Amino acid sequence: MGIFRLDPLMVKLIITVLLASFLPARGDFVVFFHWLTTAAIALLFFMHGAKLSREKIIAGSSHWRLHLWVMFSTFVLFPIIGLLFAWWHPINIGDDIYTGFMYLCILPATVQSAIALTSLAGGNVAAAICSASASSLLGVFISPLLVSLVMDIHSDIGGSGLEQIGDIMLQLLLPFVVGHLSRHWIGGWVERHRSLIGKTDQTSILLVVYSAFSEAVVNGIWNRVGVTTLLFILVVSLGLLFIVLAINLLAARLFGFNRADEITILFCGSKKSLANGVPMANILFPASAVGIIVLPLMIFHQVQLMVCSVIAQRYKKKGEAEAAKLQQGKAVVESQK
Repeated sequence: MGIFRLDPLMVKLIITVLLASFLPARGDFVVFFHWLTTAAIALLFFMHGAKLSREKIIAGSSHWRLHLWVMFSTFVLFPIIGLLFAWWHPINIGDDIYTGFMYLCILPATVQSAIALTSLAGGNVAAAICSASASSLLGVFISPLLVSLVMDIHSDIGGSGLEQIGDIMLQLLLPFVVGHLSRHWIGGWVERHRSLIGKTDQTSILLVVYSAFSEAVVNGIWNRVGVTTLLFILVVSLGLLFIVLAINLLAARLFGFNRADEITILFCGSKKSLANGVPMANILFPASAVGIIVLPLMIFHQVQLMVCSVIAQRYKKKGEAEAAKLQQGKAVVESQK
């Protein structure tokens, strides 16, 4: 089925990892790619800031119960599951992989795919835009704090969690704010060239992944990661996603959310952002560890897209069937008048 094909970004990520495996950056190229990556990430967050519409945020901001649950799912439920899993250590697969899963669990929600899937399934798109955007922005502060609280690994440059938050604000949040403040002048151009944001998004991710895996290859990542490890990551990613989706679905129905809000909760509360996670890992962790730490995130990214695409299609078909049935009922009533 077409739904189960790898998404284009995942194909590019695989190619990038292979390129880094056979032709890793060394010497002066490491410094060059570091500065190029920093510039690409700054441009990415500048473009996202310019794209974000205050009107859309205000339109969806009134659903405070929905947003509260999505934030709980993203920054409380996920980390608790990650902590339990890291404590459990079901098999001896290497501490870096468990660190990667723990890092995955404390990241903010993805924005683009959560909104796209919510729209496809017939959910509350305005609330999805507000919730996913808020999660992404809050993640700039919350995720580094959670790294400091629950993880033992530290950045090459040292420093406290507050210093790391300062670095992230400088590299991610400042360009975002500048871009948003510039929206009055460049907002129209950005709306006409939305595909450019997607290209900037992918380019920055690929640059970080290439730099991270180059460093990891030099430090012998493929001596520690084999087929068994990759299969383990895949199985755990599926299990993690299933648990979170099930809890979100149960909570949405338990708290009496309508169908559109249920869809929004399901997709915004179960996603983890590759676009935020990879650049942030580049700041928070030693360069030698970034490659292996983001590996679970890269695989989870593909898993969440495939599984949630299936769910969204089912919601869409069910909604179309109900709409057709309602239309048919109206037609019958009209014919009897």
